[in-house]
Amino acid sequence: MFRFAGIDLFLHWSWFLVAAIEIGDRTKRYSSLTWNVAEYLALFVIVLLHEFGHALACRQVGGTANQIVLWPLGGVAYVNPPPRPGATLWSIAAGPLVNVALLPVFLSLGMFGRAPEGPAQLTDVHAFLRSLGFINLGLLVFNLLPIYPLDGGQILRSLLWYVVGRARSLMAATIIGFVGAGGLILLALWMQSIWFGVISLFMLMNCWGGLRQAQVLSRWAKLPRREEFSCPACKMAPLVGPIWKCDKCRTAFDTFLTRAVCPNCGAQFSATRCPDCGAVRPMSEWMVGAVPG
Repeated sequence: MFRFAGIDLFLHWSWFLVAAIEIGDRTKRYSSLTWNVAEYLALFVIVLLHEFGHALACRQVGGTANQIVLWPLGGVAYVNPPPRPGATLWSIAAGPLVNVALLPVFLSLGMFGRAPEGPAQLTDVHAFLRSLGFINLGLLVFNLLPIYPLDGGQILRSLLWYVVGRARSLMAATIIGFVGAGGLILLALWMQSIWFGVISLFMLMNCWGGLRQAQVLSRWAKLPRREEFSCPACKMAPLVGPIWKCDKCRTAFDTFLTRAVCPNCGAQFSATRCPDCGAVRPMSEWMVGAVPG
């Protein structure tokens, strides 16, 4: 759609389909369909501000955040903070803090637009502002649930990271996430809500992905590191072992042992991905003097 502060914003095609359904179901709330459209658009403006909070905070701590995608279930900011608990915590917490900052704004606007006994237009304004206040509060409360991959679950993971380390914190957060997602599935069945069911399944899929990532991180924690190199982005020494995979023949190899050449097919790779922070940089930029693993 557009680019702001170097961050590309994308809108998934399914957003329009769900928007037409949701707007049509709210026709009795206002005197005109225009207010329904405005409310739905305002919902995603709030979501967009929330996601920009994540992205800008991630950049502030030295991470990368170049893309935000809006889709029917909300928004996703593709953030990659440095592999430190403090950096991750700030990148995640900044999103809900945007909603916290919006609370007094919507409270003031709701008081300003209050006219329950006035003309229909003023009544619509009051209902619109009040609805936005509840939407913002609802998004804040829901996102702070300690269920991975919601912000609350990732904040919990970042706090546990200080105590039990990177892999175990992710493992604990995903296990709690499985329990929370299961509870949301039961709630969806009780309420007969399709949307709660879809969100619950989305959470389960992310918890499963997080659990597998935690298992990989746990294995990596036992590997030695090459102290003669360090990542240009996060300064971590690379791991020793066949954890890189050739894009052509799918052979696993140690890229620092073979100088970025696949030992099976001979493919030469111009850049190497850091297993810790995900940064992709040329082998020549991997410097001496790494931070110990």
